[in-house]
Amino acid sequence: MSGGTSQAPELSEVSHDEIERIVDGTHHDPHSVLGAHHSAAGTVVRALRPLADSVAVVLPDRRRFPMTHVHQGVFEVRLPVSEIPDYRIAVAYPASTEDEALPETITDDPYRHLPTLGEVDLHLIGEGRHEQLWRVLGAHASEQADGTAFAVWAPDARGVRVIGDFNHWDGRAHPMRSLGASGVWELYVPGVVSGARYKYAIRGPDGGWHLKADPMAALAERPPATASVVFDSRYEWGDQAWMTARAGREPLSGPMSAYEVHLGSWRPGLSYAELADQLAAYVTDLGFTHVEFLPVAEHPFGGSWGYQVTSYYAPSARFGTPDEFRHLVDRLHQAGIGVIVDWVPAHFPRDEWALARFDGMPLYEHADPRLGTHPDWGTLIFDYGRREVRNFLVANAIYWLEEFHIDGLRVDAVASMLYLDYSRGPGQWAPNALGGRENLDAVSFLREVNATCYKRVPGIMMIAEESTAWPGVTRPVHLGGLGFGLKWNLGWMHDTLSYLSRDPVFRHYHQNEITFSIMYAFSENFVLPLSHDEVVHGKRSLLRKMPGDQWRQFAGLRALLAYQWAHPGKQLLFMGSEFGQEAEWSEQAGLDWQALDDSRPGHEMHQGVQRLVGDLNRVYAGHPAMWRRDFSPEGFSWIDASDTAGNVLSFLRLAGQDDADGTAGVIACVVNFSGAPHLGYRVGLPSPGRWREVINTDAIVYGGSGVGNLGAVEAVAEPWHGRPASATLALPPLGVLWLAPG
Repeated sequence: MSGGTSQAPELSEVSHDEIERIVDGTHHDPHSVLGAHHSAAGTVVRALRPLADSVAVVLPDRRRFPMTHVHQGVFEVRLPVSEIPDYRIAVAYPASTEDEALPETITDDPYRHLPTLGEVDLHLIGEGRHEQLWRVLGAHASEQADGTAFAVWAPDARGVRVIGDFNHWDGRAHPMRSLGASGVWELYVPGVVSGARYKYAIRGPDGGWHLKADPMAALAERPPATASVVFDSRYEWGDQAWMTARAGREPLSGPMSAYEVHLGSWRPGLSYAELADQLAAYVTDLGFTHVEFLPVAEHPFGGSWGYQVTSYYAPSARFGTPDEFRHLVDRLHQAGIGVIVDWVPAHFPRDEWALARFDGMPLYEHADPRLGTHPDWGTLIFDYGRREVRNFLVANAIYWLEEFHIDGLRVDAVASMLYLDYSRGPGQWAPNALGGRENLDAVSFLREVNATCYKRVPGIMMIAEESTAWPGVTRPVHLGGLGFGLKWNLGWMHDTLSYLSRDPVFRHYHQNEITFSIMYAFSENFVLPLSHDEVVHGKRSLLRKMPGDQWRQFAGLRALLAYQWAHPGKQLLFMGSEFGQEAEWSEQAGLDWQALDDSRPGHEMHQGVQRLVGDLNRVYAGHPAMWRRDFSPEGFSWIDASDTAGNVLSFLRLAGQDDADGTAGVIACVVNFSGAPHLGYRVGLPSPGRWREVINTDAIVYGGSGVGNLGAVEAVAEPWHGRPASATLALPPLGVLWLAPG
């Protein structure tokens, strides 16, 4: 390949000033001087080898042509050939000691290679529409040759060098070229292979050098180290059956109970490969349909949740390589478990080696601090109005879905993106062009990323963590919505935990807190989250949020979980809550698995919660009434929401595919949030006949007191609660019953 075939300047025409700009790192196109070029008398080859003792061109036929030092480490020779040959550069450096000479090295010349980005790529980057941006930017080891192509977007830079293991972190010999108005700088470096560490040295408009990790790196060094790493994936997937089925699936009308996991503290010390075995087996055994990982993308502080992302395209190296993360996803898919990943386009940290002021100027962040800084988190906010920044984020979402076969992205902190005045007082924000407080650029970005992901990757889910009443979060973009598939129901979470934190004696004053969620349950497609946010430092575990003694706390937790699974919407539960973790989350200690040991006092209660969660998942998955119409009023019907004195709720879940007697696809749920049993409690039902007790959270096997109905009740044709039939039940204290006909 040739760096160009245009007429090159003779040596006498290459000024020392131009060479000094190359050496100084401020030349926008070093390839125009370095490399091989046609001249009137043959072919001129120039090479940049600072500190070299001697340099020569070596042709394929082994002929050698010594080069002459011109200025500041630039060497030149005129070859007696008309065509530009496939040459190499032989370099010898001065002896390191008087007695030891350094061996000569023969290497390929970076400046004889054409750009690795084509015109179409540059056009799409300029328009902000390159949906597979990771394939052209970043570091890509060549499949045909021994080398790596580096490309980085830095439009304000005066010069860019690539530095790394391969040049002793001295980039003087590897200045990159600017590819015109695209803002992309590019260089192919022979001899650099997968595993090499690197960064970019960027000369900013201020004249200073800024050492930056690659925003598009596929792998980063394990923190606290901060270099990027060349990585060439060789993974062969085994989840073809899952992926084929996913493409034809409508996830909103299927069962979904997600187990939320922080990779570093589920079982501390496990790698991606070890998690593939242990986590897949555990989640399968408990019957969860999905795993949701807190952010997997690289972040500096391992003791955090991971929401301060510094390398958006790199799975964290703390647990292994990107291909080992692919293996984890693959194993989960082969076990029939979907994978959701938390994604953080709302903000990024200020670490000077990462995205902040990337080319010496605000680039990924908005230049206006009212739009570009987050007052609560001390972070920077993406410039959603800049097309290249939007492209970076949209392509990143696609990257996780396509490259890692992720089944859904849960988008963090959407509310902070939507409102210009989020956490800002008067004078700290500026209205939009219409005079409102909505961030119109962020709204446009969210619509773009959702529409693009659903278009490219059928069967996936885009999930919003959005805490306000913004209308149409899960309405399609073409109907004026934000285009998400699902939204976390933080109102349900807050009201439910507030109600259950009260002593049962006082709950009858707050019945509206527990029933209010049904008033808006079908306004969006909701996920019901009991997430990591509820067990963080100072908030107590779910178990310890419950009032009363230990027995009541466990009974309250079991009732909460059965109520959550029965409520319209999909379910999400943070790790540890499935067995009644007593302590708050700790990044160092991980989960208290010892609580389940038979030798541990009280282990029966923890084992009981865990057994209940497994049974909830299995009964839930086996009854379409519990999930088929989660987002339709036809899938839910109150039996009685008015028993405030008894702290009882009763309702039906309906699949909408009734048989002749109107009972198929129906589950009756009766919830007793009082601290006492209700014996002889009559409940209206859709039909007479036998109703099986498919869940009783007070069963002895769950650690309960055993109050119940011996497995079934007989409903009679006596109208009650506006239903044609009814049954008399024994309602356990702090207990939930699920009844199925038959």
